[in-house]
Amino acid sequence: MSESLFAAAYPYADDVLDLPVADVEKAAAYYAKGFGLVETERRSKPPTVIMERDGVRMGFVQNGRDPGQEGAAILVTDIHRARQELEDAGIETGNWRVDERDDGKFQVFFVVAPDGLCYYFHQPIDNDAG
Repeated sequence: MSESLFAAAYPYADDVLDLPVADVEKAAAYYAKGFGLVETERRSKPPTVIMERDGVRMGFVQNGRDPGQEGAAILVTDIHRARQELEDAGIETGNWRVDERDDGKFQVFFVVAPDGLCYYFHQPIDNDAG
């Protein structure tokens, strides 16, 4: 078994377990194939699927809200492996760059899912390396 890849997920809005999608069945299939998430829980009202990878949980809810306004920042342990896994699963990645924030430099890229949710994959850059 390989080393954990997902370290944490942070919502753009209020709750990473409440990401809006138009269809939970399609979302569950997409995130299982593309992100390697495994379904751990289902709720019927509103239709919800909770999925997990490496102990990091994300929830997709069919609640009528606009997915184009939400998403999550996913902290990973190996940004290159994350990008390769996604691309191997047929997911288009974009905006490969370095972001500088108050808490350091991060190698990042974005994924916009078919449901409209946007994901910011990021990994701190070790400034002492090299």
